[in-house]
Amino acid sequence: MSERKRRAGTDAAEGGSTSKKLRGASAAASYAQSLRSKLRPDASILASLRALASAASKSKPATASSAGAKALSEDDPASASSNYIVVADQDTTSVTSRINRLVLSVARSILAGRGFSFAVPSRTSSNQVYLPDLDRIVLLRRESARPFANVATARKATVTARVLSLVHAVLRRGIHVTKRDLFYTDVKLFGDQSQSDAILDDVSCMLGCTRSSLHVVASEKGVVVGRLTFADDGDVIDCTRMGVGGKAIPPNIDRVSGIESDALFILLVEKDAAFMRLAEDRFYNRFPCIILTAKGQPDVATRLFLRRLKVELKLPVLALVDSDPYGLKILSVYMCGSKNMSYDSANLTTPDIKWLGVRPSDLDKYRVPEQCRLPMSDHDIKVGKEMLEEDFVKQNEGWVKELETMLRTKQKAEIQALSSFGFQYLTEVYLPLKLQQEDWI
Repeated sequence: MSERKRRAGTDAAEGGSTSKKLRGASAAASYAQSLRSKLRPDASILASLRALASAASKSKPATASSAGAKALSEDDPASASSNYIVVADQDTTSVTSRINRLVLSVARSILAGRGFSFAVPSRTSSNQVYLPDLDRIVLLRRESARPFANVATARKATVTARVLSLVHAVLRRGIHVTKRDLFYTDVKLFGDQSQSDAILDDVSCMLGCTRSSLHVVASEKGVVVGRLTFADDGDVIDCTRMGVGGKAIPPNIDRVSGIESDALFILLVEKDAAFMRLAEDRFYNRFPCIILTAKGQPDVATRLFLRRLKVELKLPVLALVDSDPYGLKILSVYMCGSKNMSYDSANLTTPDIKWLGVRPSDLDKYRVPEQCRLPMSDHDIKVGKEMLEEDFVKQNEGWVKELETMLRTKQKAEIQALSSFGFQYLTEVYLPLKLQQEDWI
């Protein structure tokens, strides 16, 4: 066969493949648009949402003291009778007093010739477990010694003492600082911010208080928009007037007060791009809701804010994340906590979040084009299989089925894959149809 004929054959094959893909994409687009006709009037969908909101308002709210968790006593942070650590919000006077007592005990130990050592709760991975009864990750009550007169722990003991000193100074001034501010007070000693951050969490455990009680916060990350008003340190914020960018979630959640809303649900979004689409289309006016995102991995302030909205407003929470293992990991952090902050999971977790989308089964249900689906990498598959072994996932049959579908097809997709049907398809068709069908897990 001549070279010219071979090229002609190859071109014909490629042309046929391209034509087939175009026909497939056209059919998918036609089907996607046909779904518009299945939408009932908004009034009908709103009636279903009101029923959902009514049911959520009557359900018993989750509190830090539920399911056997007990708040720590004022005098002794280790006095909880449970076998796991439970920290609690404490006022400035209480935290300062605890630091004073801790330092006095260290001073007495030094004067007695025994040197000094800190008893620090062990935050190793093996000490952080998921408890089905609580439906969250907790830190078991085990301690390890951190003596100064030991080469292996001398530096950590020094950093611990330094962080205690800095926190005490911040509390006495009555101000808040960021974790970055704290790091830059002694860069040579801390070496890296991850080290000062880790010791800060140790100090929270030692004192039995939340990290926000130490007046050390992370920089702003999460944003919120929609049917919500609240006071931020006395300034009234109307989240319907925050534009496309939304209102930054305050890092000092203790300064938030006067939370009011006429929303029917809270929509938790994984990514900023989807958040902007929802905000620009004023989705919260068509379907009264509060929309918030942490722009990826959830930070402490966003998790605290979401939990507070859930508890005070008694609204259902629906989640919109990517159809991949990482979207599910992010959702699981909101629901049952992270190992890094397991000691404060009672205050940071929001149980009963409903997984609205994008789910692996949606890719075929909504006929997302093949070119908009991404092949899962070996690492993606590994993470997905690890999630199937998580006790938290095993508790939910729906999650197991969706993860199994993802691993079987070896495909993933981002929320933005829906844009292949139109930039506003997410807000005009996909989400309204999901809400109409009450299609969540």
